[in-house]
Order: sequence, then C-alpha cells, then structure tokens
Amino acid sequence: MAVKIAEITCGPEYSGVQAEIEKAAREVGGEIVFPEVDLDYIDKVNEELGFEVASANLKLMFARAMSIIEGNSDADAVFIATCFRCAEGALVRNEVRRLIQEYTDLPVVMYSFTERTKASELLTRMEALVTIVERKALLVRKRQEGISLGIDSGSTTTKAVVMVDNKVVGKGWVYTRDVIESAKEAVNEALKEAGLKMEDIETIGTTGYGRHTIGEYFKADLIQEELTVNSKGAAFLADKQEGEATVIDIGGMDNKAISLNNAIPDSFTMGGICAGASGRFFEITARRLGVSIQELGEMAAEGDWRKVRMNSYCIVFGIQDLVTALAEGADPKDVAAAAAHSVAEQIYEQQLQEVDVRDPVILVGGSSLLKGMVLALEEILGRKIVVPPYSQHIGAVGAALLSSGYKYFKE
Repeated sequence: MAVKIAEITCGPEYSGVQAEIEKAAREVGGEIVFPEVDLDYIDKVNEELGFEVASANLKLMFARAMSIIEGNSDADAVFIATCFRCAEGALVRNEVRRLIQEYTDLPVVMYSFTERTKASELLTRMEALVTIVERKALLVRKRQEGISLGIDSGSTTTKAVVMVDNKVVGKGWVYTRDVIESAKEAVNEALKEAGLKMEDIETIGTTGYGRHTIGEYFKADLIQEELTVNSKGAAFLADKQEGEATVIDIGGMDNKAISLNNAIPDSFTMGGICAGASGRFFEITARRLGVSIQELGEMAAEGDWRKVRMNSYCIVFGIQDLVTALAEGADPKDVAAAAAHSVAEQIYEQQLQEVDVRDPVILVGGSSLLKGMVLALEEILGRKIVVPPYSQHIGAVGAALLSSGYKYFKE
C-alpha cells in the first residue's frame, strides 16, 4: 500500500509542476492526497494565524492543514510547498508547518518550487517521507552489530566507514570523480585502516547522490536517501539518539536542516536559493586566498566579518564581493570570516526558518571542521553548536549502522 503524502501547496497547478510532484511521489512508493476541506476553516484563517491572508489559495492551504489536524483526512506524511517568489506564501507555509508539528506526529518536508521544478529534484524529499513512515522500526535502531561498511557518495566527496560492534574502526575520504572508482578508493582506505578485507564485511549500506549506482556495484544490503541516514549518523555520533535535536548538514552543493525526535526526522528541508551557502563556496574562497580549507577555517576564526561586506545569497555575487574586498586591501582573515558569516547567515535565514530549532544543534558535513564556521553559527544562533567526532563521515556512519539491522527489519 502506498504511503499517503498529504499535499498542502499553493499554485503548483498554475506553475505546471503539479504533475512533477505526483511523479516524484509515485517513484518512491508514495501517493499524493489532498485533505478534505471544511469551509469554516477558511473563515478562521486570519484569526488562527494572527495576520491577514490575502490569497485565497493560501487560505485553502490553511484549511487543508486544519483538516489533517482535526482528523478529517487520512495521511501518513505531509508535503508543504509554495512558490519561492511569494513572501506571503513563505509566512503561511511556515505557520502551517508549525501547526501540523504541534498537533500531529506526521513527518513534514518544506519546499519552495519554481516553474522549472522537476520530479528528480523532489525525489530525495519524497523518499525520506516514505522511509520515515515505512522504516520507522529500522530508524529507531541504536547499535551497529557485526562488521558493516557504509558508503556515502556525495556531490563533492565520497566517504566510507567500517564499523565493528558499534565502533568506527576504519574510514576513507576522497573527492568524487567517477562515482564507482571514487567509492572503491574510499572503501579501500577504510578497509586498510580497519585491517580488514572486503570478504570480512557482513553488511553494506549506501547513501548520497550516487547511492543507487554504488549500491548496485557493491551489492548493498541497504540503499537509502541521505536525509534519514545522515540524521541517524549525526544522532549516533553526538550520542543523542533519545530526545530532541537539530541537525545542520552543510554539503558540497546544498544544505540540510533537520529536526529530530529520538533520532527520527519529523521536519526537514534541504537546498536553498544558491550554492553560496555550501562547501563549494568555501572551496572557491580558499582557492582565491591561496590556502587550504582547514587554513581557511582557522583564518575565519581570527578575522572580523564586520570589516568586509559579503553577499550571503548568491555564490556569484559572493565571489565578486570576495575579489573586490581583496583588491581594496582587505585583510584575508576578515575576508575568510565574512565568507563563514555569509554561509551561516543564509542557513539561518533559509533552512532554519523552516524547521523547529531544538537543542542540541549538531553541525555535520565537511564544513563542520572549519573553526570559523562553527563560531559564525554560534554567534548567529546565540547557542552552542555540537560538532561530533567523524562529523564529515556522518552519512557513511549512518549507512553502516542501519545496514547492520536491515536484514532483521526485512524479516
């Protein structure tokens, strides 16, 4: 039976993307459903939200959300989306998300669509919703047993981890070039460090953009999207598999913000307006400053971002600001600090507005190793950031942990 994903949106039918939303859901075993609407809810929208809503379609969004909350519509998960151009839509979208999370235990994903949105862009989000519903028994697993290999084939880097009885004993990390060759190289590094051979491995899990390709090549036991896998890896490494937490995952090309309850996502968002808030921006900044990524992190920790104006919404404009600042004689440390602050600012103003931010806040991904990035986020959020050990390997760790229990889950 297909997982019922309640769609609460405004305008996708006019933008021509409704068919893409439905296609993405079907491809991962989901079914888009539309909550039954009580017109009384529409009349109460302004009173409940606390501000006047002008758009009739946004009022309909609220009514559909109330239908779910009141139990008048059957759903397993919720997909909330509005056009990225609509400021009013962003406000209503977030309030609707807040209400659904407050009064139900349904997993929720937020999205801003454009008229060019394709099903392929939505697959990871839809797959995560289906995974949370169908594999909850697997996601509550807290220990890794036996000898497991986890591989995270990311857009920029490929990571591999070998775990033995709940401990990381080997790890590999390489830049992603050819997907399979990069995975083989990372796996060999991890096996060498662990002192094991491929035939010693009992279970294999894959995740990331190349998860299906490498999953087929390595005959993986578990192939799973990165939202749920990374959440599990982050909670495991931060020793926070019980209670609430927030995960911020800064990837090579995009970011993820995920609110957790007992290590299971209940609200998440990914992407952003631009790759200017990603590891890619740090790579370009480091190259321009003639330093390594790690050196960039140290420089950013020592600099003052207030002395350099840095665009925080576009990687192209950000690079222009970077070049201009250096040409005007800015201190490279201040430029590095401004780059870190711009990434932190975009994460705060975009991703973290679309989830409940719950302590502890766990920062993972390669950029979590940059001292200046951690300090920038702590300053903007006004709270302590937790960076767990092996934070750049969280996807591989999550894949190894979950693969060890998947054979029992299937049975």
